[in-house]
Amino acid sequence: MWFTEANKIGKISTTNGEIIEYSVPDANYHLFDITTGPDGNLWFTLPQNNLIGKISPTDGKITEYNVPNANAGIGFITAGPDGNLWFTESSGIGKISPTTGDITEYPVSTANNGINTITAGPDGNLWFITGWGTIIGKLSPEAGAITEYHVPDITLAPNTNSIITGPDGNLWFTEFYNNKIGKISPLTGKITLYNIPTAIAGPYDITTGPDGNLWFTENEADQIGKISPSTGIVTEYPVNN
Repeated sequence: MWFTEANKIGKISTTNGEIIEYSVPDANYHLFDITTGPDGNLWFTLPQNNLIGKISPTDGKITEYNVPNANAGIGFITAGPDGNLWFTESSGIGKISPTTGDITEYPVSTANNGINTITAGPDGNLWFITGWGTIIGKLSPEAGAITEYHVPDITLAPNTNSIITGPDGNLWFTEFYNNKIGKISPLTGKITLYNIPTAIAGPYDITTGPDGNLWFTENEADQIGKISPSTGIVTEYPVNN
C-alpha cells in the first residue's frame, strides 16, 4: 500500500507492516493525493508546487510534470477509463498521459468552482464534485464535454465531499452538512438522498467494501457508517478512542 506524506512517498508492506519512504527532490514539496496508474507506476499530486508526479514501485525513481495552468490548484487524482490519469484543479479537470506526460486541461464553467474528488464511473466517464459541493459533474474523456447535476436540498456549502463508484453501478457520495449519503444514476442523472440516523454526523469519505456495501466516515460523530446499496439502510458503528 502506498501513501503520501508532506514531502515523501511511503509504502507499507501488507504482510509485515514494514514501511519504506522515498524523498521527493525538494524538501519544500507538499504531496496530497496518490493513485495507481495503468502503467504500473504510482501517480501523485503536489498542489503547492503545481506538479504531477510519478514514482516507480520497483526502484523509487520519481518523475515530475509541470501543469501548464499556473496556480492550477491541483487536488485529487485517479486512473481514467481511457488509460490516462485525471486530476482536479480549482476551476477545471486535467488529464496526463502516462506514456508521454502530455497534459490537457478542461475548464469547468461553474462559478466559484471548488472542485473536489474525482473518480472513474461505470459509464466510461469521469465523475467529480464541483460548485463547492453543490454539483456533481460528469466529463466525457473522448469529447471533453462536461455535464452538471445540481444536488437537491443543499443548505450549506461546501457540502458534498467524496464520490465513488458503487457495486450497484451508481455513483455514491457524502453530504457533510446535509448529513446524508447520496447516489446518482450515471444513466439518468437522478439523485437519491438517504438520511443518516445520527444528527450532525458529518459524513466525509466513502468507499466500497468487500461485503457489497458502501462504507463512510462520520467525522463529527466518531463513527463509521455503512449503507446498503439495495435498501439504503444505514448502520453505524462507534469508533473506540
